[in-house]
Amino acid sequence: MTDARIAALEAALASRPPLRAPDAPGQARAAVALLLRVREGRVELLLIHRAEREGDPWSGHMALPGGRWQRDDADLVATAARETREEVGIDVASGRLLGELDALAPRSARIPSIAVSPFVFHVPAGVEPKPNHEVQLALWIAVEDLLRPDAVTEYLHDLADGNTLAFPAFDAQGYVVWGMTHRILTGFLEMYAQSGALDPAK
Repeated sequence: MTDARIAALEAALASRPPLRAPDAPGQARAAVALLLRVREGRVELLLIHRAEREGDPWSGHMALPGGRWQRDDADLVATAARETREEVGIDVASGRLLGELDALAPRSARIPSIAVSPFVFHVPAGVEPKPNHEVQLALWIAVEDLLRPDAVTEYLHDLADGNTLAFPAFDAQGYVVWGMTHRILTGFLEMYAQSGALDPAK
């Protein structure tokens, strides 16, 4: 039987068509996966800590499994599935696709132009990640914990000119989630809360 919270979220995703990025010359495409499981009564989300890699604009960041679309990918869902399998060893075919969130693009001009499509999957409770060399760490965090007021924090980013910029962030078990992943999670958490998933009986 499907957990009532997962069912509520799936219905909310189906009721609202996602905003997709228009085709733009020179803009790359990418996809990420929000993997959800229900374990010991909690809905949990998988986050990863990316390995430090030269040339990777998200090197060392907290993130979601995902990456760039490749020619062999049938579509962006296939991209999210392939990257998830490669990075954390989880086959989303063991679960099911719940829906798609709005596509986003980086706000920083220092990051190459790319449109990122987030897809939400429900996977079995016993699924565990097996990170590859691109991932330092993979951890499950309860969605409800990210919705707690004390999960709201900020990330201080030091600029080359000596100035510091503050970015909104989440505290995920002591790991700071900021940037595009924070924006994706913000949209997801808003939909999760509005779907009735926090109170499936209503």
